[in-house]
Amino acid sequence: MDTKDLKQTNSSAQAQIPQQTLRDTVHQSLSSYFKQLDGQPVTDVYQMVLSEIEAPLFESVMAYTKDNQTKASEVLGLNRGTLRKKLKQYGLL
Repeated sequence: MDTKDLKQTNSSAQAQIPQQTLRDTVHQSLSSYFKQLDGQPVTDVYQMVLSEIEAPLFESVMAYTKDNQTKASEVLGLNRGTLRKKLKQYGLL
């Protein structure tokens, strides 16, 4: 099988796999989380979710912008000062 055939096979396989949205992934993860709690009380879910999502979001955007904070703040739609505060918060600065 040559490179062209391999690319076509990969494209066909990817076309058959339905892409899950971020929303679907969050919903699925939270449903699983609540099932694991098995009725035990829980608090601060909002903050937990934000911290779980924000850190990899900032890591990915910083990698995408090659650590350019001005570009990253534009990509994220955040003030550069807010971005720096968040980067420090997650140990990324």
